Amino acid sequence: MRMSKRFGLFAAAVAFTASTAAVAAPTFINVLTGGTSGVYYPIGVALSQLYGNGIDGARTSVQATKASVENLNLLQAGRGELAFSLGDSVDDAWKGNADAGFKAPLNKLRAIASIYPNYIQVVASKESGIKTLADLKGKRVSVGAPKSGTELNARAIFKAAGLSYEDLGRVEFLPYAESVELIKNRQLDATLQSSGLGMAAIRDLAAMMPTTFVEIPKDVVEKIGSPVYQARPIPAGTYDGQDKDVMTASITNMLVTHENVSEEVAYQMTKLAFENLERLGNAHSAAKGITLENAVKGLPIPLHPGAERYYREVGVLK
Repeated sequence: MRMSKRFGLFAAAVAFTASTAAVAAPTFINVLTGGTSGVYYPIGVALSQLYGNGIDGARTSVQATKASVENLNLLQAGRGELAFSLGDSVDDAWKGNADAGFKAPLNKLRAIASIYPNYIQVVASKESGIKTLADLKGKRVSVGAPKSGTELNARAIFKAAGLSYEDLGRVEFLPYAESVELIKNRQLDATLQSSGLGMAAIRDLAAMMPTTFVEIPKDVVEKIGSPVYQARPIPAGTYDGQDKDVMTASITNMLVTHENVSEEVAYQMTKLAFENLERLGNAHSAAKGITLENAVKGLPIPLHPGAERYYREVGVLK
């Protein structure tokens, strides 16, 4: 009888320990961003802090990456829980566009939200003499990391403008900060970067030397033939020396997760983001463009059930 009682107590203790361990198991949230000098990174850091403080048992981290394409491939492989990406890259990933860097359709991806627009920002040193897209012919230009969202945007813009990489004097495949440093050192003439407005590296360049922001005309944007691209101006005064609006192309950024993230975690990630928009805007001014009204617009992939639950709760979805 005593042996039976002891065994029962032992079994109960084991069961209690196991259940406690299960409850206490940490929730890992790795936020995939972009280069540290871009916009994704500081907003990703702010989200990571919100999740670490607001989700019970969450252990968060922020990973600097080559941005959109790498982020989506990492999500598909389960090596992250939340990622930033350009909308056109998300669309290419879902379809499995090999030319865009996706060997097969990434069918595990799920949307959290459409957030702020990226602007295609073509900036040249004033001494290069570049004033229009046609002036890029024969010049030294950086177009972003290979097969990054920025580089895919560069291909689309150049094609619509009747240009190709072969028309350029030299093409460098470099991210934001490296591109800007080469322009400062007069080793590059211009760079095309896809980012939120007020991006740190371009702000630094415009403060250091005279620059020209090259227009992408509305008719060129329309020739791309994708609803993901919209013609929008970079407002005057966004950067030093930029004293008038500059028309360009914009693309919506998205927050993306994958199907193996639990409904509750995805719900909390969505809720905490939209309940703390002021804090995200303080992390980077580009995040001030995030609105709840636009959160479910233009999504090329299914919403995660956790995000959908939040949007129904707040009335964005009926």
